[in-house]
Amino acid sequence: MDKPQIILYAQKSLNYTLFDCKWLPYSAKFVVLGNHARGTGAIQIYELESGDVKLVKETEKLKAFKCGTFGASKVETRHLATGDFDGNLNIWDLEKLETPVYSVKAHKEIINAIDGVGGLGIGEGAPEIVTASRDGSVKIWDPRQKELPVAVIEAAENETKRDAWAACFGHSYNSYERVVCSGYDNGDIKLFDLRNMCLKWETNVKNGVCCLEFDRKDIIMNKLLATTLESKIHVYDMRTQNDTNGGFVKVTEKAHDSTVWLGKHLPQNREVFMTCGGGGSMYLWKYNYPSSRVTKDSNGDEMGVPGSLSLLQNVGLSSQPISGFDWSPDKLGLAVSTSFDQTIRVTVCTKLNTI
Repeated sequence: MDKPQIILYAQKSLNYTLFDCKWLPYSAKFVVLGNHARGTGAIQIYELESGDVKLVKETEKLKAFKCGTFGASKVETRHLATGDFDGNLNIWDLEKLETPVYSVKAHKEIINAIDGVGGLGIGEGAPEIVTASRDGSVKIWDPRQKELPVAVIEAAENETKRDAWAACFGHSYNSYERVVCSGYDNGDIKLFDLRNMCLKWETNVKNGVCCLEFDRKDIIMNKLLATTLESKIHVYDMRTQNDTNGGFVKVTEKAHDSTVWLGKHLPQNREVFMTCGGGGSMYLWKYNYPSSRVTKDSNGDEMGVPGSLSLLQNVGLSSQPISGFDWSPDKLGLAVSTSFDQTIRVTVCTKLNTI
C-alpha cells in the first residue's frame, strides 16, 4: 500500500459525447466540452460538492466542440478558448456565454488540439494560442489581434498535407523565447522556434501522435512527452540537442494495449504524469533521470542520456477511450476526465507527495 492509489471520487453520466474537460483555475469547478447527437456543441460547468458533481451552468452552441484551454487567459478573467468541428477558434467569458469575446475562422476543418501560454502566470511573454487542424496546418494566435494568426506552420504547396493531431507550447522562460511542438497522423513530430521562426528539430515515431506536452511550459525545455497509436509512450530529454545522433534522446514504453490518447504532467511535480488509453485505462508514471544527463558522442560533441520510466499505478475506469483529462492546478492529485461512455469522472491520486 506504499504506492499511490487512483481512487474514483465521483462520476456522472451525461447525454452527449464528451471530448475535453478543464479545471477552472483557483476553483472547485471544471468545464466539459462536447457535442450533442444533433451536431451542436455543449459547454457545461460543474462544481464539486460533498462527494458529487453539480451542474452550475450550461449552454448549447451551433458547432460541436473538440478541445479547450485556459492557458492564454488572465487569472482574473479565466476566459476559455475552444476549438470546434468547423475550424472556429472562440474565446468565452464563462460568466456571459451568449457570445464569444473573440472569434475567428481559424481553419478549414476540425481543430484537433489547442494549447495556450502566457496566461495564468505560466510562461513569460504575450498570451498566445496554438491550434492544430485536420487541414494540415498549425497556427499561433494572439487573442489581442483579430483575424490574422501570428504564425502559420503548414506543408509547402507541393507536399502532402498531414492531419495535425497535437500541438503544445514550451520553452517560454523569458519574454523572447518560445517554441511550439506539433504532432501528425503519420508519426511526424516537429519543433518550431517561434523567436527565430524556423524548424528547430523534427523526427518520426512511426505511429500517429495523439498528444504532446512539455513537462513545464515556463522553463527552458526539459522533457517532452509524446503519446501515440500502437500503445507507445515516448519521453524526450530536450536539454541537449545532437543533430548527428537524431536530435534529442528518448525513452519509450509500451502500455495500455491500445492507443495512448493522452499524457498529462502533474502540475505540482513535473516528473510524474498520467497517460490515458483507448481501453479506458489510466497509467501513472514517474520519470527517473540518469546519473548524468549528458555524455560525449564519437565526435566529442555533447549528447543527451535518456532516463527511465517507472509505472507507479494503473487502473481501468471505463470500457471506452478516455478523451479528456486534466489535473487540478490547485489540489495535489485531484483530476477530472471524460470518456466516450459519456461519463465524467473525478479521481484522486493519493501519496503523490511521497514520490
